[in-house]
Amino acid sequence: MVKDICFAAKQAANAFMNVSAAQKNGILEGIKQQILSNVSSIIKHNAVDIALAQGAGRNAAFIDRLTLNDKRIRAMCDGLDAVVALEDAVGKAEEEYLLPSGLNVKKVRSPLGVIGIIYEARPNVTVDAAALCIKSSNGVILRGSKDALNSNRYLVSLMKKVLAEQGFDAALVGFIDGADRALTQEMLSQEGLIDVVIPRGGEELKKFVLQHAAMPVIASSGGNCHAYVEKTADFDMATKIVVNAKIQRPSVCNALETLLCDKDIAAEFLPNCLAELHSLGVEIRGTEEVKSVYPATKVIGAEEFYTEYNDMIIKTAIVGGIDEAIRHINTYSTNHSEAIITRDERKAN
Repeated sequence: MVKDICFAAKQAANAFMNVSAAQKNGILEGIKQQILSNVSSIIKHNAVDIALAQGAGRNAAFIDRLTLNDKRIRAMCDGLDAVVALEDAVGKAEEEYLLPSGLNVKKVRSPLGVIGIIYEARPNVTVDAAALCIKSSNGVILRGSKDALNSNRYLVSLMKKVLAEQGFDAALVGFIDGADRALTQEMLSQEGLIDVVIPRGGEELKKFVLQHAAMPVIASSGGNCHAYVEKTADFDMATKIVVNAKIQRPSVCNALETLLCDKDIAAEFLPNCLAELHSLGVEIRGTEEVKSVYPATKVIGAEEFYTEYNDMIIKTAIVGGIDEAIRHINTYSTNHSEAIITRDERKAN
């Protein structure tokens, strides 16, 4: 089954390589209209996944990643608009030069072919990933997690419907349907049919893909994100930023995971900031030094500073200035999103 899906996507992608920008944008506009016309059905299918996840004892952060509601579905449509607005890179000459022999050489952007995308609970990725592949004239094989199977299956059916209605091969968007992890491993063996695979999820998923993929892998890091409150920071502003960055949506990869505070202000700043986080349901973890200024802190070892929680947990450390903050970030960060809160423009730079 997996090989057949990949073979069909490859055939469809070969025929799709020279489709015009207007045609591709027309497909994306059609997908947007299908989504907007089926909001209640999308939510209905998503509700099945949520109920199964709740029955399996999944935590609140996981359920949040899994959930589609009216606002998030409309955000998916905004994402489609953003992809439509992108310049079409296919066929664009990036470099051109003339050799002494008279040979004119051009480096021209072209599609990769078929892109395999393996991702975890967030079903909005189904549409985001397919849209980017269509815009770049590629086929796509989508492999979402078993937890979002009903949501993903329905979203893919809407996209296939649009492709067929507009005269394109619906196999361009392939979907590996099933909960068995062996299907993922079989997908990763399809060298020659899938040209590159992209894992989108946690470190365990990335390692699994790197270990088993027979084709090239584009693997990004996770989101162990830091905020450093420097000694000149405005305390009220810093607390608002930290609270928002942690609790607005703790399940996403750019949520705040580690709070660093300058030692010169720790005794004054941390108690109020951490108490605010704690009152909103955030578990406070940190060093012995943090516990000395905020006794409700759960003390952790250095190894835990590598952890990305994706949950209502924050780890905290006190540092002796900007150089130590930078060393800490360079040691533990996944290079996703880091912040400094300061009034000192030189230190911000």
